[in-house]
Amino acid sequence: MMEREVVAKMAASADGQTKYGQSVKGLLTEKVSTCGADVIALTKQVLKGSRSSELLGHAARNMVMQEDSILHSEDSLRKMAIITTHLQYQQEAIQKNVEQSSNLQDQLKHLLK
Repeated sequence: MMEREVVAKMAASADGQTKYGQSVKGLLTEKVSTCGADVIALTKQVLKGSRSSELLGHAARNMVMQEDSILHSEDSLRKMAIITTHLQYQQEAIQKNVEQSSNLQDQLKHLLK
C-alpha cells in the first residue's frame, strides 16, 4: 500500500508541477505579448515625434522665407515712397512751367496786337 501512496504522491506532484509550469508559461506569454505591444506603441510615438519635428522644421523654414519677403516688401515700399515724393516735385515743377507758359502766351498775344 505504501507503494501506491508514493506513486499517487508522485503523480500528484508531477501534476502540480505541470500545472505550475503551464501557469508560468501562460504568464510569461502574457508578459511577452504586453511587452511587444508596448514596443509597437513606443515605435509609433517615436515616428509621430519624428514627423512633428519634420513639420516644425518646415514651419521654421517657411517663417524665415516669410520674414525675408516682409523685409523685401518694406524695402520696396520705402523706395516707392521716395519715388512718389520725386514725382510730386516733378508735378509741381510742371504745373509752375504750365502757368509760366500760359503767362508767356498772354504776354506774346498782348505784344503782337
